[in-house]
Amino acid sequence: MKLKVNAVHFTADNTLVDFIQRKLNKLDQFHDRIIGADVYLKLEKGDKSAVQKKLIEVSLQVPGKTIFVKEQGDSFEEATDIALDVLTRQVKKVKQKQNDKSHKKSELIIESSSDED
Repeated sequence: MKLKVNAVHFTADNTLVDFIQRKLNKLDQFHDRIIGADVYLKLEKGDKSAVQKKLIEVSLQVPGKTIFVKEQGDSFEEATDIALDVLTRQVKKVKQKQNDKSHKKSELIIESSSDED
């Protein structure tokens, strides 16, 4: 999977980029045709507090669909873990729908060929 990490208004260190890469590569076990992912890391301004929330946005491309997740946490690692959980559920759902469609097509072909006999 091709991964593009964009840090908005700051520079992400290699440790963080490697962490995100390792986590998103785990999605390959749920869908074998993931094309790529665009990841945006942002610092969200807090309300009157010095602590900034970390925001991660992931746009995952699979054939025929783009899955988008936006999550926040106290650290980018926490936000990545939350986003990975959501992405895992969505990737499984997309894969199941694609499998259901292909099974329906094959059933129609089988029924059509048996009707001709």
